Amino acid sequence: MLRRAEGVLSAYVPKKDLEEPVAEQEHEGLWGGWIRLANGWVLDLPDMAEDTSLPITVNARKRSEVE
Repeated sequence: MLRRAEGVLSAYVPKKDLEEPVAEQEHEGLWGGWIRLANGWVLDLPDMAEDTSLPITVNARKRSEVE
């Protein structure tokens, strides 16, 4: 799940019970690129309309540690 609270974009991963702020993102518009969480994880986000409102649950894929 992605949400913005108090101006900070964060991601929640329910299977890991983990919530981390987004430290970096590939595109200013967010969708269709990757985001890097504060813990170092990189998640690939799906393509969605730029005006998609938050919070939203998405199917984001974690990139492998070895690239």
